[in-house]
Amino acid sequence: MSPVLPTRAEEGSLWLEVLASLAQHRTLTAAQVRAMHLPTLGIRRAQQLLADLGGEGLADRASGLRAQRIWFATARGIEVVRSVGALEGEPPVLDRRSAAGRLMAHTLAVNDVGVAFMAAARERGEEFGPLSWRHEVSHPMGAGGGRRRRFKVADAVLTYLRSEGAETVVEQRFLELDRATRPVEGLARELALYARLRRAEGPGGEPLWRESYPAFPSVLCVLAGSRPDLLRRRREGVLAFLVADPALGSSPHPAIRVCLLEDLCAEGPFAPIFLEARAPGREVDWLGTEGGSR
Repeated sequence: MSPVLPTRAEEGSLWLEVLASLAQHRTLTAAQVRAMHLPTLGIRRAQQLLADLGGEGLADRASGLRAQRIWFATARGIEVVRSVGALEGEPPVLDRRSAAGRLMAHTLAVNDVGVAFMAAARERGEEFGPLSWRHEVSHPMGAGGGRRRRFKVADAVLTYLRSEGAETVVEQRFLELDRATRPVEGLARELALYARLRRAEGPGGEPLWRESYPAFPSVLCVLAGSRPDLLRRRREGVLAFLVADPALGSSPHPAIRVCLLEDLCAEGPFAPIFLEARAPGREVDWLGTEGGSR
């Protein structure tokens, strides 16, 4: 049976936009949906819209941490989004158990990063929309094939279009979202892999990353999952490991900037909330501008 979409064009369009966000971003809260799609309206409007999608079998909900409700697209909802060409890639089909699984908090935190960038773009009249970040993007670390081929999987890739005078500049970033579930040195090793990815070559000596990007993206590492004081200490530790890592001491290597999710959500990406691996005491925004780009 086909879903019953609202008869008013603008309402039907909103349903599809929200459904596309649920499909691409796996799990979202009503508060995230409101921030992404209904920023001028109250939370009840987002809750009602999600309930309507649920009533049509296009979305479902599960209980997250502290009984928080999280929403996801059903197989039927994903098929609707795919049928109108609004879906990139093959998102996993979730049920209530898998939606509330061990990666739920990580996925929601990645989406909090996207929401923070959306709010900044909206405020500045720039472009970063509900589908401007992609989850778990895999990148080959070398030529060849088979089981032994290594890959670096970014937690997400962000694509932001910003204005620079009359020009539009495309900014892409790799995102590593860390919830303090691994040792500091393990996080540093994971971040250093981007330097090796930067130098990875195909059979003809061409950089492998050029198959996907016009320029090699910088890396944003966002820390969450613990108290702010502990996360700031964690940031200092990971920067110390990165400064000493030989992979980042040779050229070419990417810029790696580290911030707290709490600061990103409160102040936005254009505030000087990041510390940079190349100069750990320097406070910059996500573009590397000292003092921020307000």
